[in-house]
Amino acid sequence: MKRSPSFDEFAFEDLFARMSRQFEEMSSQLDGPRSPSREMAIDLRDESESLVAVVDLPGYANDDIDVSIDDQLLTVAAVRESAEMDEDDRYVHRERRSTSVRRSIRLPCDVRADDASAAYNNGVLTVTLPKRVVDDDDAHRIDVE
Repeated sequence: MKRSPSFDEFAFEDLFARMSRQFEEMSSQLDGPRSPSREMAIDLRDESESLVAVVDLPGYANDDIDVSIDDQLLTVAAVRESAEMDEDDRYVHRERRSTSVRRSIRLPCDVRADDASAAYNNGVLTVTLPKRVVDDDDAHRIDVE
């Protein structure tokens, strides 16, 4: 009877790399096209005076989208209702259903929420968040005794 090789003969790095690839493949199969992270991908760009969030939200109307800022947390939520079905409707195949998505992303700095703006065009939401500039004159000084 032939013995299996000992662990010393295996290249552990190759073993872990192969396991990592298999987990990534399995994860991508489980994260089908309806996964919230795939339905709402967010890019956050740092510009000199502001942060700009670009969010993929295909298939929603302006009224379906809610954007809020709480402290340094940007939250984007969207709800899409499916059309009501009549008794006469005879679908052979139906995938378009009511869908809601919600994502929050931590901002790297304070922003002026009152001056923020959002535009939605062709399934892409662009949120512009002006940075809050802290003036050294506004800082509270503490005297050292």
